[in-house]
Amino acid sequence: MSEPVEAPAPAEVPGVVRRRPPPGRRREQILQCLAGMLEEAAAERVTTAALAARLQVSEAALYRHFASKAQMFEALIEFIESSLFGLIAQIEAQQPSGLLQAARMVQALLAFAERNPGLNRVLTGDALVGEHARLRERVLRLFARFEASVRQSLKVAQQQGALGADFDPAERARWLLTYASGSLALRARGDARAAAGGDEGALRALLG
Repeated sequence: MSEPVEAPAPAEVPGVVRRRPPPGRRREQILQCLAGMLEEAAAERVTTAALAARLQVSEAALYRHFASKAQMFEALIEFIESSLFGLIAQIEAQQPSGLLQAARMVQALLAFAERNPGLNRVLTGDALVGEHARLRERVLRLFARFEASVRQSLKVAQQQGALGADFDPAERARWLLTYASGSLALRARGDARAAAGGDEGALRALLG
């Protein structure tokens, strides 16, 4: 199928200069629009045709900024990773307790998902159904990195004497990731039991 052809530009009006957004700004607009559509279309696959229509551009215009739809999703995943690990770096710098670091990391992930429902659908894989397999692999690597950060904080907590010698940081980090993954899935379904701020009791039990 041939690519859609952009409609011809309207005749220029004397004294009026038409400006396109800078390339970086247009990329940002595309990603913001995609994230918004993922939030709205909870049970639907977002197509490039629908995305282009929302932005009032042609599909060909989208491909001037991203080589493929998969690249758009990769950019979203990169944004999620940058945002999440920026928060984790702040937690590590500001919180000396390894035990509290681990708890705050899980809370940061869940709060991010609460604030960004469309991006949470990327994390749960719901938005990636039917997309390139490498996207799901990319999300798995993000979670593996997150688990490693939690595990390291639990090791610090053990060294600080907050956890017993028989405590297994690797096993407990897996438990925390499993809990977080389930909570993300509940949030993606709009389950009220996954409301932000309701995780304190579960985290105390998992870290006890």
